[in-house]
Amino acid sequence: MGKIKKICPHVWQVGGGNLSRGEDCCVYFVESEGEGAIIDCGAGASAGMIMDNIKSGGFNPDSIRYIIITHGHIDHIGGLHTIKDETQAKVVAHQLELPAVEEGLPHLTAAAMYRVNYIPVKVDVVLSGDDSITLGNLTINCPHTPGHTPGGISPYVDIDGQRVLFGQDIHGPFSKSWGSNMNDWRKSMQNLLDLEADILCEGHFGIYSPGREVRKYIEGYLKQYS
Repeated sequence: MGKIKKICPHVWQVGGGNLSRGEDCCVYFVESEGEGAIIDCGAGASAGMIMDNIKSGGFNPDSIRYIIITHGHIDHIGGLHTIKDETQAKVVAHQLELPAVEEGLPHLTAAAMYRVNYIPVKVDVVLSGDDSITLGNLTINCPHTPGHTPGGISPYVDIDGQRVLFGQDIHGPFSKSWGSNMNDWRKSMQNLLDLEADILCEGHFGIYSPGREVRKYIEGYLKQYS
């Protein structure tokens, strides 16, 4: 276990899969011009391992500018407090996820499913629509993609002619207890298809490429939940 997996120029997987503990979502790292961004943080117990993985790639925690939270479930935010404390990076999340991330409301974080004691963290950059952030010479777009949760986002970045999409939890699951909405989800999935991504960095099931495999993956779940 451990270390780092290169996906394409500027993008690595640093957690989830066989890189950290099994309860973690897939955690990704984007770097440009000496600046870094972490996308999601895992469930918490392996936050130190995730940071060690980033360091093993030659990256300094002090260079990490952003921690981008795709949504407020515990397997994505449990390690946020530890990673924020080490990096002092700005936390980015959609305003509709603040009750989960900043308040830690247990029915929204689903922390009980993982038996994790979540430590709430303040969000520094609050997204309200289809916003973007600048990282070095890259633009990380953060479109609002509700459905799995009300304030979910699916960041994407264009690198050397390839579009890399971080589509966490495309597959669900769905529950009224944390605000899932299937109509919103279907619209969000169509919006993701319209992006015509070349690489999908999914939240639990790894990497999909080329573009036809990305489309096949998303369309498969649309069909499953039709």
